[in-house]
Amino acid sequence: MNKNKIKEIGNHPYFRYGLILLAGLILGWLIFSGNNRNHSSQHAATQEEAHNHGTEPTIWTCSMHPQIRMEEPGDCPICGMDLIPLHTTGSGDASIDPDAIQLSAEAAALANVQTTVVSRQNPVKEVRLYGTIQVDERLTQSQTAHVSGRIEKLYVSFTGESVHRGQPIATIYSPELLNAQQELIEAVKMKDLQPALLQAVREKLHLWKLTDEQIARIEQSGKVSPLIDVVATTSGIVISKNVNQGDYVNTGTVLFDVANLSQVWAIFDAYESDLPFLKVGDRLKYTLQSLPGKTFSGKISFINPILDPSTRTAKVRVETTNPDMELKPEMYANALINAPLKQYNNEVVIPRSAILWTGKRSIVYVKQPDTETPAFLLREIELGPSLGDAYVVLSGISEGDEIVTNGAFTIDASAQLAGKRSMMNDEAGRAVTGHEGHSMNGTAPASTAPATEHGSHNMQTTASDGKHVMLTVQGLCEMCKDRIEKAAKSVSGVTSASWDVKTKQLHLNFDPSKTTVDAVAKVIAKAGHDTDKFKADQATYDALPACCKYRD
Repeated sequence: MNKNKIKEIGNHPYFRYGLILLAGLILGWLIFSGNNRNHSSQHAATQEEAHNHGTEPTIWTCSMHPQIRMEEPGDCPICGMDLIPLHTTGSGDASIDPDAIQLSAEAAALANVQTTVVSRQNPVKEVRLYGTIQVDERLTQSQTAHVSGRIEKLYVSFTGESVHRGQPIATIYSPELLNAQQELIEAVKMKDLQPALLQAVREKLHLWKLTDEQIARIEQSGKVSPLIDVVATTSGIVISKNVNQGDYVNTGTVLFDVANLSQVWAIFDAYESDLPFLKVGDRLKYTLQSLPGKTFSGKISFINPILDPSTRTAKVRVETTNPDMELKPEMYANALINAPLKQYNNEVVIPRSAILWTGKRSIVYVKQPDTETPAFLLREIELGPSLGDAYVVLSGISEGDEIVTNGAFTIDASAQLAGKRSMMNDEAGRAVTGHEGHSMNGTAPASTAPATEHGSHNMQTTASDGKHVMLTVQGLCEMCKDRIEKAAKSVSGVTSASWDVKTKQLHLNFDPSKTTVDAVAKVIAKAGHDTDKFKADQATYDALPACCKYRD
């Protein structure tokens, strides 16, 4: 190739562009590789400095997979998310309990952590009751027909009408009454000969509710009438109307029901759990939705000794005067009664928000005193009766302890990540071992023994020369748990077996002189559940109930 040709190629614009691009790539590689070397050097220097100062190096973890622990930043090998630094609780404060959870001032502020000093109180339980206004049954009377006949006229024509004592409410045409009046006139004529007959006829008319004046008027006038008025025997409101004009009635037929509303009942439903705090004679206050701003009060006059089997409630009755007729039957009422719990006087009382529940356990977090960095310790407590927004504490904390009343769940989440006692971990270090020798709840195990017999198992020697191993067993539900544990315990030499539904880990204690991990795993696989090394055959798996199907 001659010089002119080379010169022509060198002057070509594409050749120049290519040289510029190649130079840029080489320069970029030099810059980024230098930064990486500097970053690695800085990270190594930081780790060495941390080691020289006696502090722990920064551990990097994944927020979605806390079991991942790296000594350098990077990406999560499971989900690819950026790793974040795992905040250690070391602060150099020797007085801090090793099981305590520490939060910086910034973290506590972000979590809105609030604390309260525990004190003793005389607890008062607030019992809320819901019910309605009802008619006082003792002030309700039935207006009946005293003679048989036909309703000739009604003076009360609709439900809800007011009546007064002595007021005529109906007129009845009665042939029987007509005959009885004629007997009275004939007996008057023969009163000198048969005075007893006259007295008997008068008594008959008295039983039909004729007054002495009416009977005397019939005797003097000699006139009879087949019509008789039925008068009200009480004042009140007609709550039911049972007849119409023209109906035939018999003696004793109920024409109307009249209720006196000058006094009413407030009937409340009390749940069986609230009944121990209620007793006859207690005064309570109640309000009505239809009369906002007004408060009514009364004493409990009766508590039904029989519970309603469908609602599990008992009726609680309060008598209330109603002079202005403001209280009307079927109005909704809400009551509040303050019941002192004298049997729990001078006991510790804490807010409901401070308590975390997990199964049968109730826990709180207590702030450790005399520490520079806020530190919190889990404390298991025994609860007494509920006071609504608070609880009586029977044991676990003492007067003067400072407990977390807001943000306890955030502190517990930090405890789970740190591998310390928490809601989900009753004892520190009992977390199930998982990926790369780290626990499944995102913490390093308390101790790691060399694996034997089965390389993927974490095995420890117990004080009784037995062995403890954790192996992964597939399953989904409580039926699986029962089946797995039963299969494991059926192997001679197995002393205990406990399978965790969430982590899929089987905690196994056995005598290594009598059996092996593989022998137990084979038996579990024969029962239909896959293990790390042995798979259940398809026919056994297909025979499992639908809720136990763990394969995709």
